[in-house]
Amino acid sequence: MPEDPIAHGELAALTRRFEEVAERSDREFGIVKSDLTALRLQVGNLDQKVSNLDAKLGELAEKMDRNQAQIVELLTRLVGRDSGVG
Repeated sequence: MPEDPIAHGELAALTRRFEEVAERSDREFGIVKSDLTALRLQVGNLDQKVSNLDAKLGELAEKMDRNQAQIVELLTRLVGRDSGVG
């Protein structure tokens, strides 16, 4: 049975289109994969910054507690003093 030249041409065209789409898909997948890697790095950096900020907030809270305790102590001493009025 002889080959049909029209069918052969159409098959070749379909094959080329399939290969072009496959190449484009591979490139686009590579771009998405690269973007995902960059995003993961950014999330990791943000996570580290949040951890550092959390530690600094903890230090600030401790400092505020110490300052408030000092204020209460000073006010207590002040209230306990004789005002000399009378």
